[in-house]
Amino acid sequence: MATTAAQKRASTKADYDAFLALCPSRKLLDRISDKWVVLVLAALRTDGSHRFGADCAGEPRPMRYSELSRLLAGVSQKMLTQTLRSLERDGLITRTVTPTVPVTVTYELTDLGLSLHEMMRGLKGWAETHMDDVLAHRAAYDARTP
Repeated sequence: MATTAAQKRASTKADYDAFLALCPSRKLLDRISDKWVVLVLAALRTDGSHRFGADCAGEPRPMRYSELSRLLAGVSQKMLTQTLRSLERDGLITRTVTPTVPVTVTYELTDLGLSLHEMMRGLKGWAETHMDDVLAHRAAYDARTP
């Protein structure tokens, strides 16, 4: 009896185990744990809270390259371009080019990217909320370590 594509996918999914050294999901974990990937995926939102310290509330929405570049302080043009390309290659975002003068390019989360969006916002929020605790623990550790 022939198996359907859905059955093949389900069978393949069951074979992924990131605890195994050769599992390809490790490379995906490596990619999505990159700080710029986390920040880009968390940044794609609607509410316009791009001010420092603003919460990332709101629904995801398309953003222009220049808007992402301004929001992600410290990212180089090369790094942002590489990050966006890798996210597009992995199917997490789409790139839309509109023939205007100058050309308008926007980036938007795909359904696959949306499935990661809330988690990335949560990770960013956790880091911001608990940074003082982590710094205190680091200082205490460093004080007792020769």
